[in-house]
This record gives sequence, structure tokens and C-alpha cells, in this order.
Amino acid sequence: MNITHQQLQEEEEAENEEEEKAKHEWEFKLSAIISSHSSSTRAASDTVGVIEFDPSDQLLATGGIARKIRIYNISSLLLNLDTTSLQQLDHLTACEYYICTPAKLSSVRWKPNTSGSVIGSGDYDGVVTEYNLEKRVPVFERDEHGGRRIWSVDYSHWNPVVGASGSDDGTTQLWDTRCSGDECVAVVQPSVGRSPVCCVEFDPFGSGLIAMGCADRNAYAYDIRKTDNPVSVFVGHQKTVSYVRFLGEETMVSAGTDGCLKLWNMNNARPTRTYKGHVNNRSFVGLSVWRHGGLIGCGSESNQVFVYDKRWGEPIWLGGLEGPTGPGSEDKFVSGVCWRQVQADECTLVAGGSDGALQIYVGKRSLSPSTSPR
Repeated sequence: MNITHQQLQEEEEAENEEEEKAKHEWEFKLSAIISSHSSSTRAASDTVGVIEFDPSDQLLATGGIARKIRIYNISSLLLNLDTTSLQQLDHLTACEYYICTPAKLSSVRWKPNTSGSVIGSGDYDGVVTEYNLEKRVPVFERDEHGGRRIWSVDYSHWNPVVGASGSDDGTTQLWDTRCSGDECVAVVQPSVGRSPVCCVEFDPFGSGLIAMGCADRNAYAYDIRKTDNPVSVFVGHQKTVSYVRFLGEETMVSAGTDGCLKLWNMNNARPTRTYKGHVNNRSFVGLSVWRHGGLIGCGSESNQVFVYDKRWGEPIWLGGLEGPTGPGSEDKFVSGVCWRQVQADECTLVAGGSDGALQIYVGKRSLSPSTSPR
């Protein structure tokens, strides 16, 4: 069947119209700011490195340079949700409690099947530690990366007794969460040149896959039952792959310090879309996906938060927060983001900054869900 130029033009116009609707589908509001006491002097000692919601989406954990795991109750942080006023808090009044850690933290993850009572962390000294939050004490410790910094930790959903840590030593260690010590289930070295492993994530949809991003510009997927060779290699970024996140059962999003995000087809390891708009040339700025809504959030070295719809390569929203001015303030950036995975026509995105502040954004769908099929 021959397609006329007019038909092509009509299809293009329809696609542009749908994209324009998508860009106005969500309205975001800054609902709360949690500031650090040190933010007035812009001390780098409180930089937020990681933000994670627990499986119930009620508790929020943060970690970073301050050597503390802070726990927040999201309900108390959204008290002013239905008002026009902005809730401004500080860590002392907003934080439910915190746990001091022996080293700077690069990653925290809630342990599955523990009802939110255990959280794992990876630190700059190459140690994985699990903490019992009810007793607020460490209950598990591993040190098999030779003192090299751990960038990322995660737990398998397919086999809950398996955890993983990716490190500057160029390896991803798979370990049994029931056993402390030096023995591993497997050691994966994705890069021939032992480039640092910057991120790891198990498939949350229940397969035996684990994805990892490396400083060699590639992302990899392995089957944890057979780790001799990768199942897929994702080639396309021009600089370090800093984050990988599963968006669906057959899709994955990666972030690179080349200033772009990529959506990948897990079946053929091909990129299906590239997202650009944010600034990312050197720092870890965070990446998170809201799977129910098909939205992607990331930070930026311009100290802004960007939201992308998985269908379009340009951001549908961006927001920034003016902070203190003075020497070094121009170097502030968003250093971590996390979506709340609640399935609704309302979403919550939390962003953390290099100045230690947290920003909580609430998004509401401005169009009927039926007008924008996923």
C-alpha cells in the first residue's frame, strides 16, 4: 500500500499533538523542603548520595557524605499537600531517627521480605553493612572489595538470599545474605579492563537478571544462575554509565555522564529512545523510574530536577530550587532522586542536593488517564 505525502504529514501532526498533550499531562508542585543546618555555608559534608523508599512506600531513607542513614516518614512530610503553603523543615525536626555509620555512604537498599526492618548499605571503604532498624544496630557485614569504594548495592527479587555490590575494583560481588564473611556466590568482572562498576540493579519483576553500568561506557545484563558471560551488552553511551534502572519487564533505562539517558530493549540490547535536556558531565546526579506512570526522573548539574515521559526524548517538566548564594554555590547540583512507587494519578518525587537539602515534589495528572495511553 502506497502512503502519500499528505498521510505522512497527518501522522506527524497527530504525533506532535499527542506529544504536546503529554508535556502538559502532569502538573508538579514543590511541597516540602528539608534543609541541612550546614547548607548556609554550603559544606560538602552533608551531600545526599542516595534516596530510597521502603517497599511500603511509607518510609524514606537517605545516605551520603554525612555518615548517617536518615529515616523519614513520608506522610508527615506531606502534611501541607492540600494547601498552597510550602512546608520548610530541617533534618532535626523532619527526621524520624538516624543511624551513624563508620564511613561515607554511596548506596542504601531496603532488604526484601523484612517488612522494612532491615536496610543494607555500601560505603566508601568497600564494606557492605546491614542494619536492623528496630534495634538500630548492624547485623551483617561483608568486606570483599579490598577496601575499594562500593558504588551500589541491591538485593535479588528472584532469589531473596542473594545480594550484590558493585565497586571501584571493577567487580560485582554476588553474596549470600545469610552468611557474613569473605566467600561469594559469584564474582562478575564485566569490563575487560576492570573499569569501576558504578551501579547494579536486580530485575524487580522477578527474573534472574542483574544489570550493571560501568566506567567503560557500557551497561551489562547477567543471569545470576550463569555468570560466565553477559546475557546482553548495551553499547551507546559516550562516557561512564552511572545508573541502570528496570522500567518494565523488557525495558531498562541507563544514565551516563555524557548528559543523556537511554531506554533499552532488553531482548535485543538496542536503544529505543534517548532523553536529553539535563546537564551531566562529571557527577552522579541520580536516576529513578516510576514504573506505574512511565515517568523517569533525574538530577542535573544545573541544580534542577528533570522529569521525562518514557515516550518522548525531551523533558516534560523541570524544576529547580534557589539555594544560598556565595562562594561555591554555583557548583551545587542535584545528587539523588527517587520516585514513590504508588499506583495512582498522583506521584511523589524526592530529590536530594549536594548541599544536603531534600526537595519533595508532588505531581498530579491534569488530563484524564484515558487521553494518554501508556
